[in-house]
Amino acid sequence: MKIGVFIDKLIFGLNILFGGALLLSSFVPYISIKKAPIVAFFSLGIPILVFVNLIFLLFWLLRRKKQGFLSLVVLLISYFSLSSFFMFRFSEKAFQESDLSVMTFNVRGFNKNQHIENPNLLEEITDLIKTENPDIICFQEFNFRNRDDFKAYTYRYLEYIKNKGKVTLAIYSKYPILKEGLVNFPDSPNNAAFADILYKKDTLRIYNLHLESLRIIPDKNALAKEQSAKLFKRVSQSFEKQQEQAGIIKAHRKTVAYKTIVAGDFNGTEYSNVYKTIKGDDLHDTFKEKGTGYGRTYNFKYYPVRIDFILADEAMEVVAHKNYDVKLSDHFPVMASFQW
Repeated sequence: MKIGVFIDKLIFGLNILFGGALLLSSFVPYISIKKAPIVAFFSLGIPILVFVNLIFLLFWLLRRKKQGFLSLVVLLISYFSLSSFFMFRFSEKAFQESDLSVMTFNVRGFNKNQHIENPNLLEEITDLIKTENPDIICFQEFNFRNRDDFKAYTYRYLEYIKNKGKVTLAIYSKYPILKEGLVNFPDSPNNAAFADILYKKDTLRIYNLHLESLRIIPDKNALAKEQSAKLFKRVSQSFEKQQEQAGIIKAHRKTVAYKTIVAGDFNGTEYSNVYKTIKGDDLHDTFKEKGTGYGRTYNFKYYPVRIDFILADEAMEVVAHKNYDVKLSDHFPVMASFQW
């Protein structure tokens, strides 16, 4: 056998392997993590599988080989079944004052543990909020000591949680808050909050979510040092917790009779069953409606991960969406605007 033919067969074998993995990933959103925790790992790796299959497709096209049809078919199937993680739009629509704007931002305690070497970070965050001027803000990992730093917002909901390990959430609004509360996640440092906001004589329910953290340090050297078995077990347990929490939010939403926006840090991608459970059939993903590019929301080197979302009631028209490329936390802020 000629060496060239052998190499082609070897490459095509790898092509079949990665193509099959991407096809299997098409079923990931429909499989409960509790039944098969390993599927959640596929949800994190789908962008990589898409990229690898694109490389195979280009390789065979450049060589004018019919093997390229495999990756082409696989990519088309995955696109229509999973939707794209990249939005092919050339520009973002501008925000208008007449529309309702909502921002979500995991601020990591406003850098209270000095993870970022920037003594002016709090001032830069407040300047960003002042400039972008959202009507409603959902903060995750809020620092209770900074509760009075956003004076432009007449209404707010946050509670001082005595449990030291529990994450603090905050909702700030320029419109009256009629009702508020916490949605507690059992046996977890994470939780959710909600606020019913009076807007144009209508009531809007805002959920602010912070789902179970995967507790992965976004550094390849740190990941390499950890034993794979321990990493798999820990992350699998976190995925199972997320699935339970998604079910809690889904059940809680069923008690609400008016329009809903769900925002926050999901600690998982749009390809997970957790995301599918929370989104259901009646919420829009604002990034998919009006976003551009990768829409990354988490600062993971060399890998554009989108784990922060704004999901809006289908009765609300998504007018604009923006992902901010500002390094003020390990997350990036996201904002969207609406009409109805």
